[in-house]
Amino acid sequence: MATERAAAGDGLVLERVSHAFASVTALDDVSLTVEAGEVHCLLGPSGSGKSTLLRLVAGLDSLQSGRIEIGGATVADSQSDEPPEKRATGFVFQDYALFPHLDVAGNIGFGMKAAVAQRSEATAELLERIGLSDFAGAMPHTLSGGQQQRVALARALARGPRIMLMDEPFSGLDSSLRDEVRGRTLELLRQEGVATLLVTHSPEEALAVGDRISVLVGGKLLQTGSPLDVYAEPLSRDVGTIFGPLNSLVGQRAEGGVETACGVYDRAELPDASRFEVLVRPEALEIVAPEGPSRGIDGRVQSVVHAGPTVTVRVATEDGTSLLVSELTPTRWRSEDAVRVVLRSTARASILPLSGA
Repeated sequence: MATERAAAGDGLVLERVSHAFASVTALDDVSLTVEAGEVHCLLGPSGSGKSTLLRLVAGLDSLQSGRIEIGGATVADSQSDEPPEKRATGFVFQDYALFPHLDVAGNIGFGMKAAVAQRSEATAELLERIGLSDFAGAMPHTLSGGQQQRVALARALARGPRIMLMDEPFSGLDSSLRDEVRGRTLELLRQEGVATLLVTHSPEEALAVGDRISVLVGGKLLQTGSPLDVYAEPLSRDVGTIFGPLNSLVGQRAEGGVETACGVYDRAELPDASRFEVLVRPEALEIVAPEGPSRGIDGRVQSVVHAGPTVTVRVATEDGTSLLVSELTPTRWRSEDAVRVVLRSTARASILPLSGA
């Protein structure tokens, strides 16, 4: 993958980072950047190398190949490897790793190099900012999961990091609490201008909170982009299926885009091919009556699955395949209805050249 360079400054740059454990490759030529004030989600399944990458940035593991830059200064390459305490990073773990023998104030102040009076003042300020001023003397085991998470964040912020590394820090929270705590936490990091690299295995979380998303699979970085880009226009089927179901259409090069049986996708630039696989999300298609628009794929409704605000309709087409279409609740379609599937006018899609085309 081509090296991605960002403007220097207060962010994070990884250039061609590779790492192996014996004969097992954990990271393979990974390059990415995280800008100051950005929340960059690193998404991938278990064993894809996400946590290894965080440990390399933090200096907990020694870099084997590549370069790591923090705040415009190289902290690890083939010539040097700064220890963790000299890297301007904070780390929030999945289990928060609070010291059980220290109260909240003691946990936050631990590691501060300021004098006692200044440390006390800085701790009080952080407690106020995370909304726990009344819990300075509380012990970790008396706190809720959300409160423990905020204490872990304040402790990580206490050293004034340029980079915040977060290893699935919200996965242990109840769903009713997760969105609120996550939103408050990441908003604080953005306000502080901290470059945040957030590891997650949840595509829903990455899409909800990431300013950008990098997809890591088997140690390889497959795509980096905005949430909308990686969701609606994945660079491969492997990336696309991580974020949910896809429909596959065959397309032909046409003037101004790619022509499929469902409609024409406008695209100014196309790969050098005449035939394409067009990967499109269920919500990018629309069901109409068979006497509707002339361009479309005819079929019959096979199933209707309700999921609260949306409905997913599976249409069995005349050529023996099926298409998934997502609509807002309620839907007027029922099993065995004759229908036509067409392209929504605002649809985006991933257009990939077919081999041999």
